Amino acid sequence: MQAKWSCVLLARTRVVVATQCIFLFVLIAVGFRASVHGQDSNHRKILSRVNPEYPDTLRMAQIGGLVRLSVTVSPGGMVTQAEIRGGNPILAEKAQQAVMKWRFAAGPAQTVEEIRISFSPH
Repeated sequence: MQAKWSCVLLARTRVVVATQCIFLFVLIAVGFRASVHGQDSNHRKILSRVNPEYPDTLRMAQIGGLVRLSVTVSPGGMVTQAEIRGGNPILAEKAQQAVMKWRFAAGPAQTVEEIRISFSPH
């Protein structure tokens, strides 16, 4: 009799653990999706945005991902520096080149903006 209850308890535990794993996966997927699409800066409004070139070889090979940059913006809104913080090196270089052409709203001082750019082969 005790073996039967052990089996039932084990089965219930597996169901609970599986449910929790699925729940965590959904939370992570939704959170990741939101961060991928959140490309705007933290402080200064982007007035002019240039889309990065997506190399055909990477697109055809289904290689994509998220590139993170720290962008230094002058008081006048010009990008003076774009430092790569993460992502595929080739995509990061293309994102860096594009972000250097962006224009931000003027501000009272130089700021550093955190930018995320998503490359999706689909």
